Amino acid sequence: MAARLATIYRHPVKSLGVEELGEVRLLAGQTMPGDRTWAVAHEASKFDPAAPDWAHCANFARVAKAPQLGAVTARLAEDGETVTFTHPARPALTARPDSAADAARILAWMAPLVPAGRARPAAIARAPGRGMTDSDFPSVSLGSLSSLHALSKAAHHVLSPVRFRMNFWFEGTPPWEEFDWVGHQFTLGGARLRVAERVGRCSATTANPETGEVDIDTLKLLREGWGHTQFGVYAEVVEPGLVRVGDTLAHV
Repeated sequence: MAARLATIYRHPVKSLGVEELGEVRLLAGQTMPGDRTWAVAHEASKFDPAAPDWAHCANFARVAKAPQLGAVTARLAEDGETVTFTHPARPALTARPDSAADAARILAWMAPLVPAGRARPAAIARAPGRGMTDSDFPSVSLGSLSSLHALSKAAHHVLSPVRFRMNFWFEGTPPWEEFDWVGHQFTLGGARLRVAERVGRCSATTANPETGEVDIDTLKLLREGWGHTQFGVYAEVVEPGLVRVGDTLAHV
């Protein structure tokens, strides 16, 4: 295996923007710093701000229910508390999600991107000590560009990795080899990871991240081509360390 790290992404607010990085310092037992630090609870959410903790993605605004959210980009400032949001159909907004006044501005900014009939954005949620990943354990996510190429070929369309909202994208391995990584440990830069499980996919991946429009039935393509709707893997950070684009993922 010769997997080279091609791209690093983080998503400061769950389902509300993506940012590309050149490096990141991972912490043992934690999600990627700055990734899904916040989420947007909707009006039907069971998230309890009085006892904040990780909650299932169904409690939050997500691309699967509001595809236009998939076209948001977000840049987290060096202070770790200020985020700048952009979208093709909205003016740029810079705000601090932990500020009550700014949280209201974020909810108002994203409201037009949520379809009528869907639960409305209601509050900014944060769980101290970990990001709001879809996994119920603190994780980072890994994707294969060769698997993405195979899926793109089936779609007759070049699919952007941003569509799949993963943290690390690798190149140089055969398609779907990453599924064989489950249960194994790897070094990546100065960090060590244990690949825990495959990532099950939802309709969020059907939305084009440039336009926010649903355009490719990725789930149908996965079912028809490979007999499942899984893409990418989740890993736990076993040992901390600095990870940079260009690093090699090496089996331990």
